[in-house]
Amino acid sequence: MSRDDTRTAFDGLPDPAAPTLPIAAAKAKQYGSNGQQGGATAPSDIRCEHAKPDPLGLGEREFGLDDTAIPPRAWLLGNVFCRRFVSSLVGPGGAGKTALRLAQLLSLAVGRSLTGEHVFEQCRVLIVSLEDDADELRRRMRAAMMHHKITPEELVGWLWIVTPAAEGWKLAGTANGVHVEQELTARIEHTIDARRIDVVSLDPFVKAHSVDENANNAVDFVVSILTRIAVKHDCAVDIPHHVSKGAAAPGNADRARGGSAVIDGVRLAYTLWPMSEKEAESFGIDEHERRLLVRMDSAKVNLAPPGTGTCWFKLIGVRIGNTSDLYPNGDDVQTVEPWAPPATWGGASYAQLNEILSDIDQGLPGGAFFSNLPRVGDRAAHLVVQKHLPDKTEGQAREIIKTWIKNRVLNYVEYQDPDKRKPRKGLRLDPTKRPG
Repeated sequence: MSRDDTRTAFDGLPDPAAPTLPIAAAKAKQYGSNGQQGGATAPSDIRCEHAKPDPLGLGEREFGLDDTAIPPRAWLLGNVFCRRFVSSLVGPGGAGKTALRLAQLLSLAVGRSLTGEHVFEQCRVLIVSLEDDADELRRRMRAAMMHHKITPEELVGWLWIVTPAAEGWKLAGTANGVHVEQELTARIEHTIDARRIDVVSLDPFVKAHSVDENANNAVDFVVSILTRIAVKHDCAVDIPHHVSKGAAAPGNADRARGGSAVIDGVRLAYTLWPMSEKEAESFGIDEHERRLLVRMDSAKVNLAPPGTGTCWFKLIGVRIGNTSDLYPNGDDVQTVEPWAPPATWGGASYAQLNEILSDIDQGLPGGAFFSNLPRVGDRAAHLVVQKHLPDKTEGQAREIIKTWIKNRVLNYVEYQDPDKRKPRKGLRLDPTKRPG
């Protein structure tokens, strides 16, 4: 669907108070010219095509008389950005939120996916960086462009950036206890119209306003402004957001910083967290690589069915070549690329791996424990892997167990087999590395 098509998708809907001709004709035929059908009187709200709406009413539409086509939701990038809705990516500082969002927004500007999500249409993008200055934002953009082989010419007419932090502009503030719109709101709306923007990102949300971020009525006022902008200008609005301090919580949007009205008000929320040590051990990932891997989870996507799982990304350092006599190495700047677990682990979710480890730790009903040694019959640990991951071969399943043993997630312990009445060695889970 083109932008012009989307903007006029609701044009031509019938007057809320007047049925369309086919339905009006059908009703007239059903009840007859005198409005009677078997002694019954036609419903009082069945009006002729010339009836006018009540000027003092709500402009309500009688849904039973509306036979016009309903346009599909105007998704732009996967289930991440959608016209007329507000989205957010929630995560701790340093997790790569900005790097991921810039790559996703570049995907829309060039019309091809850089992060794995489907691009529905090429879009005009406005990036409003409220934390970085112009030079830092340009470094970040250049790193993503170099890594994903994007030329400046591809972005002409499709991408605009601005760093208004120094101007002090805000979407809203509070004066004498009253929340009011401020200058940034009007300037963004003007730019959206002037540049025909399809998606605008304000990063981070906390810098976009000056209201009390812990007061729900205050942040709800700000989110309502953004929702109005999205609907009025038929564009997607994105507000990356920080989390409060505490343990990692992938998929939990309630960890977002400040009042809950922020996440309550958006329709498309995702979380971004670094890979945990337990996840790295489960996937057989060493500590150096673990620090470069982040997971994106759907936290609140109530416009589409639940997703199939976690999306992984790898943080990549890119030397952007901005050398000088004083800094001969230039800058190494972060961007992202999609990442998938090694082939042996492909298709295995963290939840499934947790279930496998729990079953192995529990052992067999008779009291025996599993083993990865050959010729152990029904005590073979790879059978547990294949039970939860039936697409894995015996070799792949054994490799998964072998990796867990190598990383000391699973350890051999001596025990007395109650069935065979003899000592044996079996696999148990390290108590410090239990799933959870």
